[in-house]
Amino acid sequence: MQEFKDKVAVITGGASGLGLAMAKRFAREGMKLVLADIEEDALRRVDQEFRKSGVPVLSIRTDVSRGHDIERLAEKTLATFGAVHVVCNNAGVAPGGPVWESTPADWEWVLGVNVWGVIHGVRVFVPIMLRQDVPCHVVNTASVAGLLSVPGMGIYCVSKHAVVTLTECLYHDLAQRASKIGVSVLCPAYVPTGISDSERNRPAALRNSSRPRTPEDLAREEQMRHAVASGKVSPDMVAESVFEAIRQEQFYILTHPRIKGAIETRMQDILNQRNPTDTSKPA
Repeated sequence: MQEFKDKVAVITGGASGLGLAMAKRFAREGMKLVLADIEEDALRRVDQEFRKSGVPVLSIRTDVSRGHDIERLAEKTLATFGAVHVVCNNAGVAPGGPVWESTPADWEWVLGVNVWGVIHGVRVFVPIMLRQDVPCHVVNTASVAGLLSVPGMGIYCVSKHAVVTLTECLYHDLAQRASKIGVSVLCPAYVPTGISDSERNRPAALRNSSRPRTPEDLAREEQMRHAVASGKVSPDMVAESVFEAIRQEQFYILTHPRIKGAIETRMQDILNQRNPTDTSKPA
């Protein structure tokens, strides 16, 4: 995809963090924006900011775990702008803890947002792009947690591994069709965003009201918050990498080159049939 001016970009999780950075980067190319987010106040605020800057924007509160919300997002996108050229399935949440402590509510929440959100985005928007038969691009946000398996992040790793393989399969399926749709999977490490405070957006029906939060829970959350805040790669830097990947039709977007050693270690563990290495520890 080489032409961006007046093209339409749909971004889930678009009111903050990586999603907002992508939106700003696309706006600099003269693209029209469709922002989807579950946080209404943040969505309203960024909508006003883009409008004041003269950027054509449509903002829609969206729960990506619900298929009909994504269907409505697509309908309103086409009704407003008539087409869609870039879709960034970016919304995500990131709880932590040992796998056996993850409750059914935890699994339903994380897989609903991180996996079903991407599934719905692909299911709904790719057929539209195929019918348009013009250059388009899909970017699915995974994580280095989709390429690694680390302690204390089991539920998150499961969801992100699913996004990586889903996106790889999508790439192959579209290649067999000789379609004009490019595909990328975004796998960042720690980036200073609000993802460490994901609990703020957990639906009331999926909260663990019957399980009191322990000191260990609080310690893990603080550790994650510190790790995310200490990230040296900014959201704007990630957004630039995403834009370049779209333009160059690059599939894997690894924004933190130093993590490649850990990925290689995991691959060698598999190929050599040895027990998994804890790649979260310094070599």
